[in-house]
Amino acid sequence: MKARFLGIAELTDVPDVAVVVDVMRAYTVAAWAFARGAGRVVLARSLEDALALKAGHPDWVTLKDGSPAPGFDLVNSPALLRDTDLSGRTVVQKTTAGTVGALAVKDAPLVLCASFVVAEATAGLLRARAPREVTYVVTGEGGRAEEDLACAEYIAGLAGGDAVDAGPYLRRAAASRSAAELTQGVREGSTPEDVALCLELDRFPFAMAAAVEEDSLMVLRQVTRTDSPSA
Repeated sequence: MKARFLGIAELTDVPDVAVVVDVMRAYTVAAWAFARGAGRVVLARSLEDALALKAGHPDWVTLKDGSPAPGFDLVNSPALLRDTDLSGRTVVQKTTAGTVGALAVKDAPLVLCASFVVAEATAGLLRARAPREVTYVVTGEGGRAEEDLACAEYIAGLAGGDAVDAGPYLRRAAASRSAAELTQGVREGSTPEDVALCLELDRFPFAMAAAVEEDSLMVLRQVTRTDSPSA
């Protein structure tokens, strides 16, 4: 299958299949949310929208980039999230790049959100569907984030049926600007441990598909190949 790699600003059409990649940290955190029992993740357009959803649904769990803030329950850190019980809860997520990327392709028939922790499951779903072309949305740094590009290229290779050595891709991600900033504590609302968690290859056995549901909300759900999200 043909693969193209675009930043958010480079999207000029509605792809048939989009894989939105945010390794550090949106779609590592979303995967952990599902692993901790979340029923779904609502991708918010803005912090204001996230707070409005929380006001209307006090039992929902809100999550954002950066330091803790009033109205938000969690920050966008896998290390700080992984011990949180989210059984049956709806999580509202707003991040700088990952959620923006998914919303930019919301009209695509199939939208998958990915990181290294769900790489094989994502590629397996693509292999099962066998689309002619997949658009990989590289969300960080205007489409130049090395960790996101490395992950996207790795998934593309797997999806094409290649035997791919993950090592070089993980090393690229580990040497990225984002990894350095997390390690050095530059980014608020994170811990240095986030880097290792973001580089756990195939930590989870599910992929994640996003679609517009009720009230025009973009909702992310965990899926397996047998779940067969619509396209």
